[in-house]
Formats: sequence, C-alpha cells, structure tokens
Amino acid sequence: MIKRNIEDLLRNRKDDNKVILLFGARQTGKTTLLKKLYQGKDNVLWLNGDNNDTHELLGDMSASRYKILFAPYNTIIIDEAQYIKDIGRIIKIFTDELPEIKIFATGSSAFDLSNKTSEPLTGRKWEFYLFPLSFSEMCNHHGFLEEYRLLEYRLLYGYYPEVVNSAGNEKQILKSITDSYLYKDLLTWSNIKHSDMLIKLLQMLALQVGSEVSYNNLSKSLGIDRGTVERYIDLLEKSYVVFKLSSFSRNYRNELKKSKKIYFADNGIRNALIANFSPLSLRNDVGALWENFLISERRKKLSYDNIWANTYFWRTTSQIEIDYVEEQDGKLNAFEFKWNADKGKNISIPSSFSESYPEHTFQVVTPKNIETFLL
Repeated sequence: MIKRNIEDLLRNRKDDNKVILLFGARQTGKTTLLKKLYQGKDNVLWLNGDNNDTHELLGDMSASRYKILFAPYNTIIIDEAQYIKDIGRIIKIFTDELPEIKIFATGSSAFDLSNKTSEPLTGRKWEFYLFPLSFSEMCNHHGFLEEYRLLEYRLLYGYYPEVVNSAGNEKQILKSITDSYLYKDLLTWSNIKHSDMLIKLLQMLALQVGSEVSYNNLSKSLGIDRGTVERYIDLLEKSYVVFKLSSFSRNYRNELKKSKKIYFADNGIRNALIANFSPLSLRNDVGALWENFLISERRKKLSYDNIWANTYFWRTTSQIEIDYVEEQDGKLNAFEFKWNADKGKNISIPSSFSESYPEHTFQVVTPKNIETFLL
C-alpha cells in the first residue's frame, strides 16, 4: 500500500465535527484511501452516489427518519456524492441533527459537488484534493534512487495508481481510463451530446502542451464557436483532466498579458489521447513531456504542502520566455525546464525579466536536480 501525502491530514481531521470533502479525478484512489483509514472499524456505513439504492435511502430528507436509519453508525462515507440530488442539504441535516456522526463525501466532479455543498456547509467542512500518485509519494514508498530510475517511464505512463501497480498493462489501463472514466462526469452533467468532439479537443490540446493555446484557432479547427471551446476547457479543468497556466505580466510593456497554456493532470493520459508511448529517444516532444511532468508534479507539491503561490509562465511579444514562474509572499521564483542536463548548463534568466523584477530567484530544472523542485 503506497502511503498518500494527505493520509495523515485526513487522519487528524477524522474525529472532529466537520464534514470532510475529498475531491479528485476518478481512479486516483479516493475510495482506497478511505478504506485504509477505516479498515477493520465497526459502525461505518458506505454509500455510493452511483447507486439508485443510495438515492432512495437519502431521498426523504426527514431528520427524524435519518435518526432512525443512521443512529447505529458513527461514520458515513458517501462515494461519488455529486450524483445525489440536494447532497449539500442532506449533509447539513446530518451535521445539525446527528453531529456525532462523521461524514466523508468524495467527488470526481468539482463543478457539481462544490456547487451543491458551498452554501449549506459554510464553515462546517474541510476540503482535500487527491491527485494521481506523485513523485514525492513514490520516493517515500521505495526511495529516491528507484523513482529516479523510473523517470522516463513516468514521463510516458504517468502516475495513476492502477498504472503504477500494474506493470506490463499500462497501455490497456490508460485506454480504459480514457474510454470509460475520463469523460463520465462531463457527459452526465454538462449536456455534451457527442464525446468525439471532446476527444478531438483533448487531442489538439495534447499536441500543444508547452505552447500558448488559441481558443480562436481551436474553434476554427473543430468547427465550433469559441464560447463552446471555452466551456469545454473549463469543464475539463473542473473534472481534473487539464489545468491552465496564465501569462505573468506586471511592468514590462512587451509582456503577453492574456495568454494561456494548458497542461494535463497526468502524462499518461496525455500520451494515451495521442496514442503515443514511444521511448523518449524516438520522440520529438520530450521537452513538452518534461514540462508537463514538472508543472503537474509541482502542482501536487504546492497542494499537499499547503504552499500558497500564484503560478504563471512568462513570455514577451518577441518570444523571450520563462517556462514557469511562482509568486510567493511578493517574491518571484522563475524556472526553466531542460530534459537534457547539458543543455541547461549555460541558460541564464532573460535580462528583460531580471531588470523588470529584481526581487527574484532563478533555477534551471533538469533530471540531475529534480529533487530541489519536487521534494
């Protein structure tokens, strides 16, 4: 069992009187983690929002009925809670009328569960996010040297738990995830009638990792209006498939001010969408894979370590750029990413950036110093 970075945080919160909401994409291990926390425990009720029985059980929102049905339990865990109508009000009844029962609710859809619970549970909840497995979790599991040895493998196949634990079946598992799970919430909740358009959009985004994304160009290529493209990308982000990085701009007049890059939450999903698992030595997108890997892993680190930072890329109209910029406590930390360590030796920060933002640090991240960025 690979220990997750938020396991101790959840364990420390499991006996207070607040609801715990655990978000994350499907197949990232939310249920497995909760089962580990409550393994061998009595008086725990598991409910699944995907099942009609759960809907019927919770449908009559009567406090007196709930007290009769659920009094024997001290913990109730509701998986895929976003599928349950009025889930926010239902959980509020538990917290008001049965405060001795600890409630966990998991969701693979931020755009639905968050909306349903935001008002009813104000001040009564803890929210946690579970990513696919991370570089730091795997280093803790079998040591840095072993994980470092697997670096190329991770760039190709990513960190979904089933992929990590099923050597030899990576491609089949990733195909199953992209075919069966990746779009389920989107197609259920967002009135997207045809998943083929969604897949085409994702494939185009996969081929543009590390580059600025033009919604107008995507619109023309797909034959749909720009507003629909924006809506689809927003929904993909809220389903934890992709995430955006905006351009940083404060002072320098030639900076790009409204540009965006889009990255994938997992390298394996990205490669599955374009059906390319060729070794790095045969690829022309190694730089994009390395960039996506580092930024997605850094995102996990910031979340798990509770580090508050604004994240950007930086580029000028003359195409001078910095791959990644973090802003913490008024200080800018700039990073360039190079898979080939030798090519990173002579890189220095652009003078136009350093002169505009004198309060900064700069680092080139290669495989040889990856631990300084991700651990």
